[in-house]
Amino acid sequence: MADQDTIVGIASGMGGSIGIIRVSGDQAFRIVSAMFRKKNSESCEETFLEQQPTHTIQYGYLLNEDATILDEVILLLMKAPSTYTKEDVVEIDCHGGDYIVQKILKRIVHAGARLADPGEFTKRAFLNGRIDLSQAEAVMKLISSKNDFALNSAVNQLEGSVSKYMEEIRQKILYDMSYIESALDDPEHYDLEGFSEQLRERTQEEWDSLQKLLSKFDDGRMRSEGINTIIVGKPNVGKSSLMNLLLDEERAIVTEVAGTTRDVLEETLRLGDLILNLVDTAGIHETDDLVENIGVQKAVHYMDQADFVLFLVDSSVPLSEEDEQIITLIQNKKGVILLNKADLSEAVTQEEIQQKLPWYCISFSNKTKEGFEELEEYLKNSFLQGNISYNDQVFLTSIRHRDVVEQACESLNHVLSAIDAGMTEDFFTIDMMDAYQKLGFINGETASEDLVNKIFQEFCMGK
Repeated sequence: MADQDTIVGIASGMGGSIGIIRVSGDQAFRIVSAMFRKKNSESCEETFLEQQPTHTIQYGYLLNEDATILDEVILLLMKAPSTYTKEDVVEIDCHGGDYIVQKILKRIVHAGARLADPGEFTKRAFLNGRIDLSQAEAVMKLISSKNDFALNSAVNQLEGSVSKYMEEIRQKILYDMSYIESALDDPEHYDLEGFSEQLRERTQEEWDSLQKLLSKFDDGRMRSEGINTIIVGKPNVGKSSLMNLLLDEERAIVTEVAGTTRDVLEETLRLGDLILNLVDTAGIHETDDLVENIGVQKAVHYMDQADFVLFLVDSSVPLSEEDEQIITLIQNKKGVILLNKADLSEAVTQEEIQQKLPWYCISFSNKTKEGFEELEEYLKNSFLQGNISYNDQVFLTSIRHRDVVEQACESLNHVLSAIDAGMTEDFFTIDMMDAYQKLGFINGETASEDLVNKIFQEFCMGK
């Protein structure tokens, strides 16, 4: 089986002074031993690493096939099952140049290992029972974390906070299902009198617990992954200039010609512990230009996906049909109005625009930076004044987890409806089992092989 192969991958980022290559599998010690010579030894010994105690370090040289020195290295030896993958693992610390790291990698592959697939080391940790699926996903969240909230949320998930929360609910559901089945099989010893009322109370508590997680999902995701923020407005209103101002660099092309931006431009902005995933879009307007029209369509698509909208309005000219069109599109979104070009004479007032779109409004100027500090403070206050704390709360930051919890809530809702309708207990167990299995998707207990493979394909190489 492929999972029994000895695998190898680069576990460090390229370009550093030290490179780390990880080897895992039954033949890890034999493969590396055959090319490793201790500092004061004259040759390699194929059983040398197997004879050493676990979790020890060896210093020496990796050799080419002709016994010449390839690199001076340190080996970290870890014997199963006390390793990341629960298999024998050797981690090679070598010099970090791209060429030497790749050369060592090829040497190990030629000696009998195969290149690891993305996420395969963590996948083996999951398949071998060291971590569950939720904890495995936390590994990538930990690697990609951009702020303290994301980091601490990932650490808590890696420690099993999400899995434990779900498992407690699953065990309660399982107990009630077991009691119903036992009562139906042995009514003389198990009494269902009044059980429906008790079950309804417990099911409501379980539903409430899951809804609590769902209610915090958007806050948790935005704090963890960043707030998807789109800059919209008609052509030549100053969207690209605003992008450059926020990023403090000339990232977007700015000209006096309307329609300069024909595609979306994406960047990440950090405001303290707040992350904005900024998107600059083409000006929304009617156009016969094919390329420009594609840009407008993309702008509308990104607008639908946005968490927050920065709506730029040219305050030096009256509102146009294009402004009205945009207002219609963003009416149900969250955002802020920036009355741009405040350094020029005013043709649109805050009162006028807020009658059409009741958002917070800032008098703004890309040229003089008027309103810039007010915008920063508004963004921070809007998203960082909640009571979110990663120290004592469980958060869902994965869309996959959210979808699963929503499905489980729907099943529990069916149970509540069946109880209220006076249906017999054997009808309850169908939806209770469905909720139980859905929540099992989170830790991987009931996840399909296809789902597991899809999750690990999104991992980076060497992890």
